[in-house]
Amino acid sequence: MILTVTLNTALDITYKVDALTPHASHRVTDVAERPGGKGVNVARVLAALGHDTVVTGFAGGPTGDVLRDLLAPMPVRDALVPVAGTTRRTVAVVDASTGDTTQLNEPGPAVAADEWSAFLTGYDALVREADAVALCGSLPPGIHVGAYADLVRRARAASVPVVLDTSGEPLRRGIAARPDLVKPNADELARLTGAREPLRATRDARRRGAHAVVASLGPEGLLAVTPDGIWQAAPPSAVKGNPTGAGDSAVAGLLSGLVEGLPWPDRLARAVALSAATVLAPAAGEFDMTTYRELLSRSTVTEHATAA
Repeated sequence: MILTVTLNTALDITYKVDALTPHASHRVTDVAERPGGKGVNVARVLAALGHDTVVTGFAGGPTGDVLRDLLAPMPVRDALVPVAGTTRRTVAVVDASTGDTTQLNEPGPAVAADEWSAFLTGYDALVREADAVALCGSLPPGIHVGAYADLVRRARAASVPVVLDTSGEPLRRGIAARPDLVKPNADELARLTGAREPLRATRDARRRGAHAVVASLGPEGLLAVTPDGIWQAAPPSAVKGNPTGAGDSAVAGLLSGLVEGLPWPDRLARAVALSAATVLAPAAGEFDMTTYRELLSRSTVTEHATAA
């Protein structure tokens, strides 16, 4: 079983409009709702790849009820902890004329001390059954910035590999707890290390405590600095569409490859193909299996001569 943690779950709403124009009224041509938040997106992709997956985190209020109702028929197990506050919504507005997406993210509900304590009790029990753990996304109000560092240490104490995908101070503290893998994007990496050059920044991030670092570089794919070497993976061509969930699909690819014992080049090819297939999908966090397989067959992974 793979456990994914989403402390700040969301109801992802995707609106499609013919053309997005500032200061104008728009007629929405299509609406889609999905259970979301980074770890929920990761779980959905893992389930599509055939992995037994459990989602935990928080859900509350009417929006949380909708999220759980949408999650119920999906092949993932719901271990979300109820909270008194209302789960946030994220709104993606897709401009059909350009393929560009505008994203609006609400902050999420405040989590009380007793709700956090209930989550930790459930988390510790789930980790003991897990083959791997993914800690994903932002922290909701009320959760201390060292929360992910604590969760990393708890997973490591149970000898369970742990992947961390967050940003800012939670990433800075979490990486010091020595997760097996962190997956920042280029901006998150620059804020963490102060370096803009991708290889230098990724190597610096690894020196801060992570066993391996895989950086998302947008259209340029993924850059991985690992104990076994340095690789760059890229899709066969640049893709344009809705990027919501693309990084989460990459995490799912990396995590599934870790659990399956795949070598790094195969993990990275899977991750970059899943990410590209998700960008091309019409709804946030979805991907088409046929598109993914076609992209996987044409994605490239190149090893750097520079040692890790």
